[in-house]
Amino acid sequence: MSKTTIIQKIEDEQMTKELPDFGPGDTVVVQVKIKEGDRERLQAYEGVVIGRRNRALNSSFTVRKISHGVGVER
Repeated sequence: MSKTTIIQKIEDEQMTKELPDFGPGDTVVVQVKIKEGDRERLQAYEGVVIGRRNRALNSSFTVRKISHGVGVER
């Protein structure tokens, strides 16, 4: 069995969580985990999706919001 086949099999097993369907132009609210010292908390981050990369387990998306007149991307 090749290395690529093994990696694909592991990714397929781990991709069990259903994610909502969204794309660029949609407004979303994302819960971001903030670590402060030894504490962790969730902070809501709301903005417009400006990009999305679909790469199986390595997928990501970029959200842009305006905070105090300045554009912030995360």
